Amino acid sequence: MRLLLVEDDAQLAANLSEHLRENLYSVDMAADGELGLFQGLEYDYDAAIIDVGLPKLDGISLIGKLRAAGRDFPILILTARDGWEDKVEGLDAGADDYLTKPFHPRELASRLKALIRRSAGKASPVIHNGPVSLNTASGEVLLGGERVSLSASEFRLLQFLMLHQGEVQSKSVLTEHIYDQDFDLDSNVIEVFIRRLRKKLDPDNELGLIETLRGQGYRLNVLGDA
Repeated sequence: MRLLLVEDDAQLAANLSEHLRENLYSVDMAADGELGLFQGLEYDYDAAIIDVGLPKLDGISLIGKLRAAGRDFPILILTARDGWEDKVEGLDAGADDYLTKPFHPRELASRLKALIRRSAGKASPVIHNGPVSLNTASGEVLLGGERVSLSASEFRLLQFLMLHQGEVQSKSVLTEHIYDQDFDLDSNVIEVFIRRLRKKLDPDNELGLIETLRGQGYRLNVLGDA
């Protein structure tokens, strides 16, 4: 999952991005509201974390501009203020949830996972597709009840596909969602990871789990109940 983190506290931003990357997110960072607005409009994110007290453009205004431009990814706001008015203002501007500083990074990661699942119509942390199940909380993948070992990049790719079952995803979209913004979008690594996922989850293509559509990309087909 690809996240946008807009936070002007450099140390906090570094700590959060490190923790989020350990939780298999790719993270783009902005230190002020104007840069956050540019990135939020320029790139496609799975969720954004936005501090209320930002320089150049405050967090509430940033959220309002993103929503006005039609950006509908989940937004979690961070605030150091205790007043309920700031939280209400943020939610009214279009945020989906909030955290008051200080907070534990694990709570942030858990709230993000819940927001991303809900935005994809998935209430449970476990996503099922036929005999394949993926636990967004524990990072565990099962095939017919047996655990499958995936690399971090393979897990990120499968998670995105599982959250968007039945939808065609281009190679560039998949690359953007599992890597940071400075990654080479012309790389063929997505093809490599797709082959690895097929080998581990559907080696004989009996399930027809991941379909290649020439000139379009890939689709994780919706399978019947296991």
